[in-house]
Amino acid sequence: MIIEVNVEDCYGLAQQSADNSQEPQSAASGEIAAETWETWFGVWLENQHEDVPAATGYEVSLRLTGDEEMQSLNSQYRHQDRSTDVLAFAALEVDCPGSDEMSSEPLYLGDIVISIDTANRQAQQQGHPLKTELAWLAAHGFLHLLGWDHPDEESLIQMLARQETLLQAIDIVIQTPL
Repeated sequence: MIIEVNVEDCYGLAQQSADNSQEPQSAASGEIAAETWETWFGVWLENQHEDVPAATGYEVSLRLTGDEEMQSLNSQYRHQDRSTDVLAFAALEVDCPGSDEMSSEPLYLGDIVISIDTANRQAQQQGHPLKTELAWLAAHGFLHLLGWDHPDEESLIQMLARQETLLQAIDIVIQTPL
């Protein structure tokens, strides 16, 4: 399966602007290259093939930002005036486009927005690298794009288990405290 991931690192750009530096800020986003994101989403897409409508290709947008923008988005779309770690905006509705003209275009799955500020705090609290936390949050957002949700404890447990499976598929293991 082919997937295109459009990564927009607004956090790194904001840090660069704040520092008045001309050097790129790759560390802000956990030093995860766009190609790595694309590989991860490709593996996850293969892993979740039963949840994905058939298409010639797929597309996802990933935006890395800070708490300030995340609070604004969370307030606007979820009516919660606080920052959060990840938001997902699914493009798929119950009935997917089925016209023949659409079959040659990649199927747009939606947008995932992650707060680097919150991811950093959570990574420190959990005792794992920022890269691991970003992968965890991206996997969570990806499942939301595919229709997964967690309105109750049982569905949350199922979704978290699926997230662990997706991370294992890209060789990232979440260490659980003893």
